[in-house]
Amino acid sequence: MRVLAVDVGTGTQDILLFDSEQPIENCVQLVLPSPTEIAARRIARATREGRPVVLVGTVQGGGPCHWALERHLQAGLPAYATSEAAQTFDDDLDVVRAMGVTIVSPDEVRGIDGRAERVVLRDLDLEAIRRALMAFEVDTRFDGLALACLDHGAAPPGYSDRLFRFDHLRLVVEKGNDLLGFAFLPEEVPPYLTRARALLACAQGEGVPMVFLDTGPAAALGALQDPQVGGREEQFVINLGNMHALAFHLTGTRIRSLFEHHTGEVSREQLEDYAERLMAGTLSHDEVFGSKGHGVFYAEGPTGNRPPVAVTGPQRWKLKDSRLQPYFAVPHGDMMLAGCFGLLWAFAERHPQHREEIMARLGVGGS
Repeated sequence: MRVLAVDVGTGTQDILLFDSEQPIENCVQLVLPSPTEIAARRIARATREGRPVVLVGTVQGGGPCHWALERHLQAGLPAYATSEAAQTFDDDLDVVRAMGVTIVSPDEVRGIDGRAERVVLRDLDLEAIRRALMAFEVDTRFDGLALACLDHGAAPPGYSDRLFRFDHLRLVVEKGNDLLGFAFLPEEVPPYLTRARALLACAQGEGVPMVFLDTGPAAALGALQDPQVGGREEQFVINLGNMHALAFHLTGTRIRSLFEHHTGEVSREQLEDYAERLMAGTLSHDEVFGSKGHGVFYAEGPTGNRPPVAVTGPQRWKLKDSRLQPYFAVPHGDMMLAGCFGLLWAFAERHPQHREEIMARLGVGGS
């Protein structure tokens, strides 16, 4: 059983070609620049060369490409985008127009200045991944596809995208309190998760079973595969991504409480305080949301215990030497692939015909 797991973040896209006939350590693993970082570099090149940019493709993660586009426009250079690609920068196209971007139809793209840098926006480029694998004589076939990204969702006009994102997290937990409840088959992904649906659409036609998982729960499920984390009755897992910080108080895969913030908006001292008060049941939603975060949700009351804190994610250095005395989780010996390991668990959960061979290789029990 071969599953291609791709965890799309802000700084990197982390890729694992899982093969159940090999030890995890021998499976092909790649940590590459994220799609938004790649797009940002292409936009920046056009800016340096004084050329227009034309953005085509679909909605993808923002952040770096958004900032690069702003710098391009501030330099007085033209930018064009199809309506679908423009939603990368805001779901409201009038906001994108107000940035200075000209919205064009696919037919109009062909008439734009031939000097323009054409930037294809998409969160998954399977052709590029296959080319990379072929360069090292790796078999590019796979039997399943597991994909992750963080989707704020398409919030209604005038509604906070931070709150809309957190509403989604809360609703999923209320529906079925389990990290694995965030694992969706393609047809189950809510219409408002436009980025997730676009990500899955990039693999349309592959003809293999797929699963989608949010990056935060994916990282937590990966961290639980470290025996020092999963072997305990209770866990407190913090994933410090390049953009988002998501913390879970867990009993196994069951969620007791969680908070989400923006990694760049919180100091080490704030993270420590938030973690301690979430475990105690005294951290409020309004406080986190009011400090430019997403929010807090208690699915169950506090236990009165203070479980060990496990940290994962590329910004985990923020909690180095913290009073939380965190353990830096290294599932299967590789922290950066934590999300991919979580994706494999989710794939096994949603495609039970493959559960035994995947979970046996991961070395963890099923749900």
